[in-house]
Amino acid sequence: MSALWLGLATGPASAGPTAGPEDRPFTFAVIGDIPYGDQQIAGFPATIEQINADPDVQFVDHLGDIKNGSTVCSDAYFNTIKSDFDTFEDPLVYTVGDNEWTDCHRPNNGAYNPLERLAEIRKVFFPRPGRTLGRHAVRVASQADEGYPENVRYTRAGVAFAALHIVGSDNSMAPWTGNTAPTPEQSAEVLGRTAAVIQSIHTTFDAGRRAHNKAVVLLTQADMFDLTVTGPSFADYYAFQPIVRAIAQESAAFGRPVYLFNGDSHVYTSDSPLTDGSKWLSFYGVTTAANNLHRITCDGSGNAHDYLKVTVEPRGRQVLTWTRVPFGS
Repeated sequence: MSALWLGLATGPASAGPTAGPEDRPFTFAVIGDIPYGDQQIAGFPATIEQINADPDVQFVDHLGDIKNGSTVCSDAYFNTIKSDFDTFEDPLVYTVGDNEWTDCHRPNNGAYNPLERLAEIRKVFFPRPGRTLGRHAVRVASQADEGYPENVRYTRAGVAFAALHIVGSDNSMAPWTGNTAPTPEQSAEVLGRTAAVIQSIHTTFDAGRRAHNKAVVLLTQADMFDLTVTGPSFADYYAFQPIVRAIAQESAAFGRPVYLFNGDSHVYTSDSPLTDGSKWLSFYGVTTAANNLHRITCDGSGNAHDYLKVTVEPRGRQVLTWTRVPFGS
């Protein structure tokens, strides 16, 4: 495991590019939608060991969905995965997914109140707000004071990172079991969390501009541009609209490369969903294209056969490069 340097996004930004660690390559691993089912749960420690053994990896990002959508959202399961997370040698940032709270109203998930499950997720996985998980935890800037410890920001190798709590199931606006529309409590949670996410997006880009960062990286569970869905209906995506608009606006204004990593749809994708001519511009009512935004979806669920190994090259022509590393290789 290489030495790690992290800059917080909370303090005053420097007037220009910094020297030292900001000029050195930095490699991180991305996984998501894992472990799903008994076989992956049993093999998850080996998955972690493989990532730990990669001498290049200095940081790990889990994009959420620590269980599949048809199993029980129990305290015991949460604690099992937290114990697994604790064995990561490198700092781990976990971005919450819908399967572990939003969808827990389903009878086969235990018929929980999703808001109660969200509170438990925060209790179990974010016991020390402002610090990552993993054996060698480091400080990160968080929105813990606003009630969202899972939304964190950090900088590395001249790149600004933000992990954002955006989930599938229309960002948790899909009606719970027995309802035909979101409950008032459900809607209030989504509105508050969305406002916090948008605030974090603006703060990340603002800090990136002031620090002359070479790129911005956003990490989220939800696939807001799901290519596996034929003929997507806006009624199933409307809760993402203000977030997509904020990302598009800030990306276009930033001008430098922006990378969005997401899980949720389980199939590796590398594309530019908000470029000129994209169907997603009119779908979300985005008026300014973000040609500098590149989206990467990591494999997950039944396709969880690899992790993304991503390298930041501060002096390179392409700031981020990545490869898919097969598990068990």
